[in-house]
Amino acid sequence: MTTMTETASGLREFKMPDVGEGLTEAEILKWYVQPGDTVTDGQVVCEVETAKAAVELPIPYDGVVHELRFPEGTTVDVGQVIIAVDVGGGAAPVTPAAPAAQAEAPAPSQAPTVTAPTAPAMAPAVPAAPSGEADGTTAEPEPEGRKPVLVGYGVSVASTKRRPRRGVPAQQPEVAAAAAAVNSELNGHAAPAARPLAKPPVRKLAKDLGVDLAAVTPSGPDGIITREDVHAAVAPAPASVQEPVVTAAPAVAAPVSAPAAAAIAAPAVSYDGVRETRVPVKGVRKAIAAAMVGSAFTAPHVTEFVTVDVTRTMKLVEELKRSDEYGMQGLRVNPLLLIAKALLVAIKRHPDVNASWDEANQEIVRKHYVNLGIAAATPRGLIVPNIKDAHAKTLPQLAEALGELVGTAREGRTSPAAMQGGTVTITNVGVFGVDTGTPILNPGESAILAVGSIKLQPWVHKGKVKPRQVTTLALSFDHRVVDGELGSKVLADVAAVLEQPKRLITWG
Repeated sequence: MTTMTETASGLREFKMPDVGEGLTEAEILKWYVQPGDTVTDGQVVCEVETAKAAVELPIPYDGVVHELRFPEGTTVDVGQVIIAVDVGGGAAPVTPAAPAAQAEAPAPSQAPTVTAPTAPAMAPAVPAAPSGEADGTTAEPEPEGRKPVLVGYGVSVASTKRRPRRGVPAQQPEVAAAAAAVNSELNGHAAPAARPLAKPPVRKLAKDLGVDLAAVTPSGPDGIITREDVHAAVAPAPASVQEPVVTAAPAVAAPVSAPAAAAIAAPAVSYDGVRETRVPVKGVRKAIAAAMVGSAFTAPHVTEFVTVDVTRTMKLVEELKRSDEYGMQGLRVNPLLLIAKALLVAIKRHPDVNASWDEANQEIVRKHYVNLGIAAATPRGLIVPNIKDAHAKTLPQLAEALGELVGTAREGRTSPAAMQGGTVTITNVGVFGVDTGTPILNPGESAILAVGSIKLQPWVHKGKVKPRQVTTLALSFDHRVVDGELGSKVLADVAAVLEQPKRLITWG
């Protein structure tokens, strides 16, 4: 599909491309440019979220941004024009006061999808605040969201990557006057240097909680305010909000009985005075919901459990970290690495578990390769990128692949291709302190292994009760493809390897 058109006036219109495989829409998460900015071929101008991942869109030509057709938060169909760029060099960018450009704003039917505090103003339609912030500033750091948690032991990550700031054209006099009315302390002048540094998701969190970022003490790198800083700032808020209720209670206590006073105070229990909040289901969350419903009600799930002593595995992890003899220098070594290797060994011993059900042809499709999925919790929802051909990798190669998966999750740049073609998955509910669970299969797969938290527990070892590192494994499988015997053997083999990791030598 063509993603750009050129008008007679030298304007080129860039259309929303199909950034996935057959996807029909995408949500604009963040604009990195504003009208009047100069752009070059290959420069990233915005970030969009599809039903599979968040991706950045580069502009395919040089010029000056003439108009942004949609604000942040808008869901746009593939093929719709999202930005116009003047490539002729003669036409001036659209000014906020141009009435003709206002007619080119998004249709009213799209407006409700964006709330005023979080959506950036479109230059033609909202002249007062091109960046969407009430403080009159004109640039902000790269959006990254809160720290994605890779669902594996010891691999929580945080991104420190930042995008250069971009300026916008000088405001018209009447625009400056309007800005002064909104933000008198800045006297209508943009002051990027004095603005608290925080990423868009953190700013939205602060707005939702009613926190003034200027009063928050930053703890992030380069003075960036983090989510934890915002939560720390709002921690005392409940006491101050409820304080008037507490102090007012004695005044009404005399004429009112105790039960009546309790009834009067009850509404104060609501969160920030809001009884309900409706969250639109779209993008990754919508895709997750559809996939899980489809999987749960089409594949007959069976889940089996085993509790195993993994003390030797934990000792091996520490040895691999300390020693330079095993070719693991500079690689990420943690229990998840050995759990993944144990599952790959079990699949090698029982290859029939690595299959899928073809409903259309009524066939079982056995895979002679393993694309190992690792479930990762991100601010946009659960994603399951997979390591291609994991069965053919040595332990150092598997560690390197896991490290790359972590780095991609850290930046929130997991591609749609990385989440397709999985054959079996590991999900680590133990990272949240949970003992075990009954995971739902990913569509197109026949097995998923859940790993519980590893805890020091009393365990009978060599005839004596001793403290040992223990965890619980849960294997869910599609009973159309995997019968009880096969599922039990696979789970037992994984447990056996983790109990005696030397079996990696003889079985692997």
